[in-house]
Amino acid sequence: MIKNVCVVGGGMMGRQIALNNAKYGFDVYVTDSNADVCASATAWAEDYLAGRIAKGRMTEEEVAGIKARFHVTTSLEEAAKNADLVIEAIFEDENAKHDIFRKLNAICRKDTLLTTNSSAMVSSIFVADVENPGRLANLHYFNPALVMELVEVVKGEHTSEETAQALMEFCKASGKHPVLLRKEVEKFIVNRIITAIANEAYWLVENGYCTVEDVDIACKKGAGHKMGPFESKDLTGIDRNFLMMQAQYDKTGVKPVGYDLFKEQYDKGRYGRKTGHGFYDYE
Repeated sequence: MIKNVCVVGGGMMGRQIALNNAKYGFDVYVTDSNADVCASATAWAEDYLAGRIAKGRMTEEEVAGIKARFHVTTSLEEAAKNADLVIEAIFEDENAKHDIFRKLNAICRKDTLLTTNSSAMVSSIFVADVENPGRLANLHYFNPALVMELVEVVKGEHTSEETAQALMEFCKASGKHPVLLRKEVEKFIVNRIITAIANEAYWLVENGYCTVEDVDIACKKGAGHKMGPFESKDLTGIDRNFLMMQAQYDKTGVKPVGYDLFKEQYDKGRYGRKTGHGFYDYE
């Protein structure tokens, strides 16, 4: 039974995953090797929870309980040693993730469930890094993790049925609506569909048929989407999306559709909403 959760990576995704799980009664440690990131995650949680009280969404008692279950530390060992479940949510760098899983293998119990939040890298990549790979799977949350209900549980050939079902039940217990992929496929369900739409959007803009704004307006007003593809990338982070494109380019030698559009913003430090500037300006 999952009671103690460790989230590795204190960025916006990791800290939201952690706080959501603390909200639903799990004892959670979020860890990051960068002390500034940890300080930022702590301050962010304080502000968020204070806002919930101010808006009447939570009581002071509820917030006190969440704070008691939400821990932030720079020590991976402290965060993971008693974990029943680990959710890796660091940046999309394969070598860094290999290093994390090797460290987790040494720290955690041999029955601790080890998962990656990545939708760009399937968990089978990390099989050699852990003993008992039946406990290894993808657990893919959507941004913003505190709001979005869907979680994709991805079962590789190495993943045991018990692990898959335990993750499904965990998601339900933490207020999420999980779907199960019974075998690995690139980008899973939602991102495969979104990528098909986004690639067409990028192609139209790159070839001068219309502007970024035109595409987003068309998707919202014509297709009924809540957000256009370029607005969506500003939300999830242009840097994150560009680095995934770069990894694909490095691996295949084929430039992905939209690469130049994203590189232009990335090189200017325009990462989207989190920097105040992306395909749109937010300041």
